[in-house]
Amino acid sequence: MDTAIDTYLTIKGSAQSQFVEQRSRFISFIWHVTTADEVKERITALQKEYYDARHVCYAYMLGAERADWRANDNGEPSGTAGKPILGQINSAGLSDVLIAVVRYFGGVKLGTSGLTEAYRLAAQQVIEKADIITAYVERDVTVLFTYNMMNVVMKAAKDLDVQMGTQDWGSFTNDRFPGSFDCRMTFRARLSVADELEKKLNAVGETQAVREIIIDK
Repeated sequence: MDTAIDTYLTIKGSAQSQFVEQRSRFISFIWHVTTADEVKERITALQKEYYDARHVCYAYMLGAERADWRANDNGEPSGTAGKPILGQINSAGLSDVLIAVVRYFGGVKLGTSGLTEAYRLAAQQVIEKADIITAYVERDVTVLFTYNMMNVVMKAAKDLDVQMGTQDWGSFTNDRFPGSFDCRMTFRARLSVADELEKKLNAVGETQAVREIIIDK
């Protein structure tokens, strides 16, 4: 993944909204999701709960790169439901979200333009009710080092405001370098910060304590 892409917008939790158009009731839902399996579970549960509804249409977007998506019309005319829902997800710049709209038919046909506008509005309204947050793409940085380099490692992490995850003491080895190391620490950081932490520690290893700091990605 491009290290430049380490932040994106998503939502926290879920939200719900509804409105009536020409006697058809549109109930919209938005959830934070991270996998297609979660999407499937949400839609299956919604279809069971609203078993008497005419349609359960949805769209989702996953990942920081916003490359994993799908739009489903669930029986509505092609492009009148899933596409406008997805359009609102894109307009808001969201990812890791699922929006589903349940429609109870009220007896009055809305036509393709009317349906498109209704599903667009349903998605827009539920997004407006959602708690939009900034998410970070993160990865682990594991550092092997000798005890006398503890202060150097901790200072580098503190300077970048990186929190330590796990810490183990013992005898650790790495195939790239001979000998053993006293400590193994793992830090969790957003991509750009993780890259900067590696640069700081590798610079120390090259200039002050050759081979005493090793980065394992």
